Amino acid sequence: MKAILTIFLFVSIFSFGQSIKFKNAVVVAQFDKSEDRYAMELNYAEILQQHGYKAMPSFNVLKQGEPLVNLANDSIKKILRSKGVDAYAILNVRGYDRRFKPSEAKISLKEILEMTSIYHIYRDEATSVTFEFTFFDLNDQLIGRSLLKCNNVSDRDSVMKRFRKKMPKLIASGWKA
Repeated sequence: MKAILTIFLFVSIFSFGQSIKFKNAVVVAQFDKSEDRYAMELNYAEILQQHGYKAMPSFNVLKQGEPLVNLANDSIKKILRSKGVDAYAILNVRGYDRRFKPSEAKISLKEILEMTSIYHIYRDEATSVTFEFTFFDLNDQLIGRSLLKCNNVSDRDSVMKRFRKKMPKLIASGWKA
């Protein structure tokens, strides 16, 4: 009986007790449309700042039109460290209208920054959109992943409104992974 209780406690601690920890992050939104990318990075960074994080959109680091993969360059990492940044906070759309789990794929920072998004913030037939947050430290180690589902969306503006409403609750939960 003690063995079963010990195993249950061990599993519950590691599956529910892990939280994502960082203090200062570069926010990266992976969207094809530049206006979507800028809007999501600004909203994401603003919400993080309201909750005590220091957050900076990637377009404050990169030149206009420069590929996101350049954020993984040693010279940019050196600049980020000097500004006190300790993490990359990457945002993309996981999918629409279904239940999703955070990706379990072992991927490097460079690989995720090279990826292009096949999804947009909103799709006409969709009634919900699920965002995935992926966090890396400056040593390219995966810190964690988290999901946010925005329901009852009917257009791009309603997605943005739901995102802004639900993000503080996700952050307050300690970014449970």
